[in-house]
Amino acid sequence: MTVPALKLAKSFNNDVIRAVTGRQFESQRAEQILTWALDNFQSKLALSASFGGPEGMVLLDMMHKLDASSRVFMLDTGRMHPATYDLVDRVRDRYDKKVEVIFPNHKDVEAMVSEKGHNLFYDSEENRKQCCRLRKVEPLRRHLQGLDAYVSGLRRDQNENRRDTRKVEFDEAAGGIVKLNPLADWKHDDVWDYVEEHQVPVNRLHKQSHPSVGCEPCTRAVKAGEDSRAGRWWWESDDMRECGIHLGEEEGGSGI
Repeated sequence: MTVPALKLAKSFNNDVIRAVTGRQFESQRAEQILTWALDNFQSKLALSASFGGPEGMVLLDMMHKLDASSRVFMLDTGRMHPATYDLVDRVRDRYDKKVEVIFPNHKDVEAMVSEKGHNLFYDSEENRKQCCRLRKVEPLRRHLQGLDAYVSGLRRDQNENRRDTRKVEFDEAAGGIVKLNPLADWKHDDVWDYVEEHQVPVNRLHKQSHPSVGCEPCTRAVKAGEDSRAGRWWWESDDMRECGIHLGEEEGGSGI
């Protein structure tokens, strides 16, 4: 990828551009990548954590140990599990950290619910994607406008959509900011080994067969032998289903 081909809304110095467009991070450990990001972006860097998966909590722990002032935000769709809110409070207490909570535009949600009902997402995939877009994708897009870089907990082995995830990349559809996926090459056991070794707080629903926790009406426990994300939007048949925040615009998502 050449620099002129990039659609960057942010002004990055040449060292950052060369670092991101190169492949130097692919051989680096997660802590090394986070150290580089914290040094280069400081308060314009934040962790995007759902508080519904252990990956985000691992990254929160790492970032806090590197810089106690590191930022973290969550998207509150208004339909979250009580267990997820409990985890947010546990994180505040454990790390003495402010969690930035991002809400959807209430007028957009009110109009959608008034027209199609509270549980519209069960009626069609189109409705489900609309709900995800208004409650998650668009609020995230707005929040990222104030950042130069953000951290996500994507892993390549989570599903087919994520198998080519780079550890550091420019997210052009999100305005050309830097997206960091420090755990891209981690496996499931790597995540849980870190959680146990460092006693990282995680969502209590993980012990109730919920490996991935999203909105309450769109999440169920997985059965023995099922994929770890089989409990998300389980009524849809597409094994590559996503809410849209990690899909590019050409795939019908937001690029974030």
